[in-house]
Amino acid sequence: MAGTMKLALFLWEGVDGRGKKLNGEMSASSDALVRAKLRREGVRPVKVRRKLQLFSSKKPIKPKNISDFTRQFATMLSSGVPLVQSLDIMARGHDNPSMSEMIDSIKSDVEAGGNLTDAVAKHDRQFSPLYVSLVQAGEKSGTLESLLIKIADYLEKVEILKSKVRKAALYPTIVMLTMVVIVAVLLIFVIPSFEELYNNFGAELPFLTRLVIDFSEFVRGPWGWAMIGLLIFIVPFYLHVLRHSKKFKIGFDAVLLKMPVFGEVARKAALARFARTLGTMYAAGTPLVEAMTSVAGACGNWIYEDATIQLREDIAAGTQLQVALRGQGQLFPPLMVQMIAIGEESGQLDNMLNKVADFYEQEVDDAVEGLSTILEPLLIVMIGVIVGTMVIAMYLPIFQLGQVV
Repeated sequence: MAGTMKLALFLWEGVDGRGKKLNGEMSASSDALVRAKLRREGVRPVKVRRKLQLFSSKKPIKPKNISDFTRQFATMLSSGVPLVQSLDIMARGHDNPSMSEMIDSIKSDVEAGGNLTDAVAKHDRQFSPLYVSLVQAGEKSGTLESLLIKIADYLEKVEILKSKVRKAALYPTIVMLTMVVIVAVLLIFVIPSFEELYNNFGAELPFLTRLVIDFSEFVRGPWGWAMIGLLIFIVPFYLHVLRHSKKFKIGFDAVLLKMPVFGEVARKAALARFARTLGTMYAAGTPLVEAMTSVAGACGNWIYEDATIQLREDIAAGTQLQVALRGQGQLFPPLMVQMIAIGEESGQLDNMLNKVADFYEQEVDDAVEGLSTILEPLLIVMIGVIVGTMVIAMYLPIFQLGQVV
């Protein structure tokens, strides 16, 4: 598939039909397209020059922008607004310049005689293969409006699910970072003041106080700073490897699925995405074998992605979906397999898959709420114990001195 079309901003000067000089700015992939657009608008181009590259300092296109665009597009088409005019209205009215430019590029391709599928496929960073496949199915069947509504529903539900999973990881991460900052401030700035005070006394310090002071000295020493530097290096290195190494991603996702609590959230989220994506594509008339390719990439977990690719091969060999799912062991729960079997036998597979997705999305919601309920007091207690221990260790010599006096 072609990469995302790179647009640039062009300054142009021209003359209209009455000889009046005009000028302005226009985004396009080349100056030839700018000249062609101007001629269609009745302007004879005199000078066209590139100003700057776009997408460098403008707002990025977010998934919500795509779902909102899809919903609005479907509404306009259903209301009888022609396709090109719908794209033009959305391009002019969007508050995100990057989104406006992308929609304008799609409109230009359609105006030039291309189909919507190919125009959308050029922006593969914003439109997934699943999105492109559904648009293609809608164009071929003449049901583009209804399929765009299904796509919008799908994107919105997937984003809601992603936000729940992010919520599960965000709260403990913020709390842990806060604890690290507090402890670092105490070790680097506060405890050295107490150490200097107690050194002036010349008295023997309690074991706990000596332990905390020694740890503070270690953190402030060369080895401590070396460890901090190593951590600062490891985090971006880890993120880079996680993004580019498939083996590392598979290992990470395998470990994640085995983790207590978090593993269940990740598993149910993957099952919900699997069912929601497959249900949406099957309802659009996409054969199961073809749908599995897009479903694999939508699971959000490499273990389930590999399993889905194996499902595609099994189904292509003539195996029923329910049988293929059972062949994946414990990855797909018996309840899910049973519901899908009922859907296959009754001819309501898409409806049953959506019910499975609804069930697991609710399970994720409940798990996240339960996780927050458990972690909140646990993390607060942990911070209290660590910080409290350090505070007690620093004041313990003063308490002992008071008892002697």
